[in-house]
Order: sequence, then C-alpha cells, then structure tokens
Amino acid sequence: MKQLERLLFLQGNRCFFCLREIQAGEASVEHLVAISNGGSKDDENCVVCCKAINVALGNLSIKAKFQAIVNHRGAVTCPMASLAEPLATSETQPQHQESDRIALVVAKLLKLGPNKPRRVSTLKNTMNSVFQKQLSKQELASLLTALESMGYVTAQETKITYALPTQDT
Repeated sequence: MKQLERLLFLQGNRCFFCLREIQAGEASVEHLVAISNGGSKDDENCVVCCKAINVALGNLSIKAKFQAIVNHRGAVTCPMASLAEPLATSETQPQHQESDRIALVVAKLLKLGPNKPRRVSTLKNTMNSVFQKQLSKQELASLLTALESMGYVTAQETKITYALPTQDT
C-alpha cells in the first residue's frame, strides 16, 4: 500500500488541515517539515491534505505552517471549499470553478516567491503545471484576465508584474 493511500485511510479520507473529505486524486502528501528544510519522508513527518493546501503551504518552515493554521482560528478554509459536494473521482470530477483555479494559481505563485515567472508565456506554463495538464488558450486567457482584474498581476505586452499578498516565512 502506498504512503498516500495508507495515510488517507488512517485520516478517514479527510484532509489533515481543513477536514474536508477528499479522494486520492485530490489528495497529496504534505511533509510537516519540508524535505527542503531537512524533513524526512516517513509517516511521522507526513500527513495527507488537499492539493490546494499543500501548494499554499509549500516549503514553509514548520513554524510558518503552524502560524498559518493559527491564523485561521481553528477552522482552516481550503481554497477548494467552494465546491458544494465532496470531490469526485478523476473520471467524474467537474472542471474547477474559476475562483478555485485562481486560488490554486495564486498559491503556486506565492510558493515560487522571488522565482515567479516574469513573462506571460512562462506564467501560462506555470498555470499548466498547477493543473498538471495543458489548458486551452481560452482557459489560460481567462485565468490571466481574472488574475489581472483581481489585481494580482499586470500584463504589459510580454512582461508580468505582481501585486500578490506577502507570505511570512
């Protein structure tokens, strides 16, 4: 049995942080102490959570992760929480709603920190990587327009500038 499946079973098919029911296709292993910060891959350092939360937490220090949890005052709100029902399996899963997609993209950009893409084309590649598939030109344009209208990015010809919230680490 794979670690993800084992931890998902032990956690009752619920995200460790937001407690939403999740299926294996929407779950990921979160290393409490990030591997890049010296953490291990053993079960004592790992929990299963929603992919969106995993992306948002990134490789923050354990202190910063606890601070993020405390900031939610005991009720972590998952970026995917706007979906009305439990997540479906990958065969029947509906497209992410626009607001969910934007939340995932913003979380990825925050995770990238100073390494955020500086060109529109690279930002579009980053958006494809967030969803682990090739989005259509229309989907990419829609996401970029939404990011601009929400004030997260400004696209000037081929260049991108950011006005993202800061993430204390």
